[in-house]
This record gives sequence, C-alpha cells and structure tokens, in this order.
Amino acid sequence: MIFRRLLPCLVAALMAFAPTLAAAASVSEVVTALEKGYASLRDLQASFTQRSELASVKKAQTGAGEVFIRKGGGAGAMFRFNYTKPRQEIISNGKKVWYYLPENRQVMTMDAASLFAGGGGVALSYLTGMGEVSRDFTARFVGDGKDARGNYVLELVPKKPGQAFQKLHLTVSGRAVEEYLAQGRATMPFPIVSSVVFDQMGNRTAIEFSKVKVNRGVKASLFTFTPPPGVEVIQNPMGGVR
Repeated sequence: MIFRRLLPCLVAALMAFAPTLAAAASVSEVVTALEKGYASLRDLQASFTQRSELASVKKAQTGAGEVFIRKGGGAGAMFRFNYTKPRQEIISNGKKVWYYLPENRQVMTMDAASLFAGGGGVALSYLTGMGEVSRDFTARFVGDGKDARGNYVLELVPKKPGQAFQKLHLTVSGRAVEEYLAQGRATMPFPIVSSVVFDQMGNRTAIEFSKVKVNRGVKASLFTFTPPPGVEVIQNPMGGVR
C-alpha cells in the first residue's frame, strides 16, 4: 500500500528529470546544433577568463576580460577583446586589426585578411561565429562526450594541413543541444561554454565564457581604434600573424 501511494510521486519525479535521462546526442547532432546556433548569431558580449600553458615554461599565464563580437565587416567578424589582466586590447573592424599594449605605449596593426589566413585565424573564427565546423574540421567526442555538468565536449581536428594549431576542443552547452533536438531549432546563438586550442608546439590556450549576452545590438563604433597621442604604431609586425 505504501509503495502504491508513493508510485505517483516517483513517476512525477522521473518525468521532471526526463531531459537528463534522455539519450545522448551524436557527434553530428552536436555539430549541427552548434552550426544552427551560429546562423542566428548577430552579435555577442561576454566575460571571459583565459589560461595559457606554454610547453617551454612550467608556469601558466592567466588573463581575463570582456569580449564583443559583431557579424559582418568584410574580411571577417568585428571583434574586440578588452583584457583587464593583463591590460591590453585586440580590436578588429573586419578589415583591420589593432593590438594595443598600453603599458608599452605601442599598437600593432595589420590587415584582418592576414590574421585569418594563418592557422590561428581559423581557430579564432569559431569564437567570432564565422566558421563552419563540418566543413573545416573532423569532429569527435572527447572521452565519453560529456563533462561533469552535462555539456558536450568536441575535439575538432583541421581537415586542411599546415594549420598553426593541432586541434581545438569546444565545450558546447548540453541544454542548447537538447533543446535543438527537442524543438528542431537552435535556441542559443552562442552555445560555446569554453574552448581549448592546442598548437603544434605543445602549447594550449583555454578560454571560458560567462555572462553571455547575444543579439543585443552591439554598436559598430566599438570596433574601431584611434591610437592615443604618443603611442607608437607598428604596421604589419612580422608581415602579419602566421
């Protein structure tokens, strides 16, 4: 009798957890949810933390700041990374890139095309919402495919040889994937929780996003830069980024 009285409560509890108990998505379904989300992305504002581990140095380098992204601009997306730790700014209007180091009183500038022509530019393109994962990468799950929070973790290996990076790990929101599968449409234009870039030298750079706001109308004027008086301008350092 007690069990019979508890049975409706048990059924209700299981129904509440039904999304968690649903079958896991396949690699292709996660990639499709990611690409469909990007298709609806117009602009982005988010906080980020960054951790770089250099193979030649045991001590990790950390950073933090705020990123702004807006689709369009010709050569690629407009983007702005305002680092508060260490203080620096990376800005692009889609045609030109500025890398400003206030403490050095220097700004390096280059064509955006030269940035995206390098392998690092391909990795950056996925953080700016301009890439097509299935076109440029071979995708598979890392480990069993999910992290401790239920997010999907993809390993992306470039199909084109000679890239500056070896592979890219993307952590994709589990909720975004499940909602896409349930509704047949993307509900999160930027479903990336974090990314890790592994380069050919054994270095790795991890970025984690938080406080993400999408399609709020980020102004184009944010993606230009005028060097302050007395700042040295260095044109195309090393012939651009490679």
